[in-house]
Amino acid sequence: MAMGKWSFFSGISICVLLNFASVAAAPKGSLITGLPGFNGVFPSNHYSGYVTFDDKNLFYYFIVSERNPSKDPVVLWLNGGPGCSSFDGFVYEHGPFNFEEGKPKGSLPILHLNPYSWSKVSNIIYLDSPCGVGMSYSKNQSKYINDDLQTAADTHNFLLKWFQLYPEFVNNQFYISGESYAGIYVPTLSAEVVKGIQGGQVPVINFKGYLIGNGVSGSQFEGLSALVPFAHGMGLLSDDIFEALSGLNIYDILEPCYHDPASDQHAKGNASSNLPISFQQLGATDRPLKVRKRMFGRAWPLWAFEKDGKFPSWSELALQGSVPCVNDEVATTWLNDESVRKAIHAEPKSIAGPWQICSDRIEYNGYSAGSMLPYHKNLTAQGYRALIYSGDHDLCVPFTGTQAWTRSLGYKIVDEWRSWMSDKHVAGYLQGYDNNLTFLTVKGAGHTVPEYKPRESLDFLSRWLDGKPI
Repeated sequence: MAMGKWSFFSGISICVLLNFASVAAAPKGSLITGLPGFNGVFPSNHYSGYVTFDDKNLFYYFIVSERNPSKDPVVLWLNGGPGCSSFDGFVYEHGPFNFEEGKPKGSLPILHLNPYSWSKVSNIIYLDSPCGVGMSYSKNQSKYINDDLQTAADTHNFLLKWFQLYPEFVNNQFYISGESYAGIYVPTLSAEVVKGIQGGQVPVINFKGYLIGNGVSGSQFEGLSALVPFAHGMGLLSDDIFEALSGLNIYDILEPCYHDPASDQHAKGNASSNLPISFQQLGATDRPLKVRKRMFGRAWPLWAFEKDGKFPSWSELALQGSVPCVNDEVATTWLNDESVRKAIHAEPKSIAGPWQICSDRIEYNGYSAGSMLPYHKNLTAQGYRALIYSGDHDLCVPFTGTQAWTRSLGYKIVDEWRSWMSDKHVAGYLQGYDNNLTFLTVKGAGHTVPEYKPRESLDFLSRWLDGKPI
C-alpha cells in the first residue's frame, strides 16, 4: 500500500512539474492553485494579477493553452461597453468553466469545465480595460477619464509589460479579439501595436491579426441604416410599423427581455411569439448548463445613449429605467466573494471596488478615434489577418451593417458567399476577401456569439487560428 501511495503521488508530482514548467518565468505569486466553487484539476495552468504603470493597475487572467502552449497563439480578449469587464467573456462565453447557479440563491456558483473553452486551442488573456473596469483600478480618480486612443495606448503598454513578465510567449503568434464596442478597441489597439513594431519597441510582439464579434465600426453603416433593414428582413416589423421594436431583446431577437430562467424557453417555444418553434430554436445552445447571461430590462446598449461623444454611466441609465438587458448575478456573486478575489490575486473590494459587469465609475469619450474603416483598410493592406464575425440574430449590432462595411472596403472576393459547417450542420455563412479579410455569420447566435453557439465558435476560432479553411 505504501509503495502504491508513493507511486501515485510521485506521478502527480511529475505531472505538476511538467505543467508548471510551461511558464517558467511567470511572476511570483501569479499562479492560481485553486478556485472557490471548482473541485477538480485545471486542464492547464492559470495565472492572474496586475500590470501597473502611470498610477493604473490593469487586471488580467491568463490561461495557458490546453493543447500546445509553446506553439499555440496568444489571444487577447476584450469585452466592449465601453466599460464592460472581460470577465463577461470569461464567465458567460468562452472561458475555462461553465458556471452553475449556487443553491440557495446568492451562494457561490459551482464551476464545471467548459468543453468549448477557447483555451482548448490558444493561450488566452482576459484583460479588464480601460482602467476602472472590472478588477482594474487606480487610486487617482482622474485615471478613470478615458477615450479610444488613450485606451489603445494603455492596453499596448500593458502588452509590452505583460510579454516582459511572460517572455516564453513573445515568439508565439499574437491575435487581438473582442466584441461589441471592442469593435473600436481592437482596431485602435492593433494599429498601436503595429506602430510599436515598426518603431522598434521591445519586446517585439509577433502580431498576426485580429477578430471581432458583432462589433461597432463607428461608420455610416450602423445605427438605423442597419437596424431597420435587418428588422424588416427578419419579419419583425411591417413596412409602416416601427413601434414593434419596443418589446424586443436586441441582443437576441429570439429571447424576450423578461424571462423566467428556470423555464426551458427553446424546448417548448414562446407561446407569445408569432414565430414558429423551429425558428425560435435557432438560438438554442450546446452549453450544458441552463445558467446563461439572461436578458432583463430595456434592451438598448450604452452606445445608443451616446451624445456628443459622451456616454452616461450605467447607474445613470438605471435611474432612467433604461438598463441594458443583462442579468449578471452569477458573475457578480462569484467575483465579489473575497475568497474568490484572493484566489485570483485581485485586490479586495475595499481597494479595487466591487466588481460590476459594466463599470459606472469611468467617464468615457466614445468614438473619439472616428470611423474604424480606415483602420481596417490600413491593417489588412499590410497583411494582417482579420476575421469579422456576427451572430445573425443580434439587433444591437446587426450583421447587415457589418456585412455592408466589410464589403465597402472594396477588396476582391476570393471566397464567394457560402455556408460553413460545424458538427455536420450548417453553422452560418461566410465571404472571403483579398488581403486575408473574412466576414462570417453564426446562425442563430445573438450579440455574444460564444454564449449562444459555443461549439461553433470554438470551431471557427480553431480553424482560423490554424490557417485552415472555415
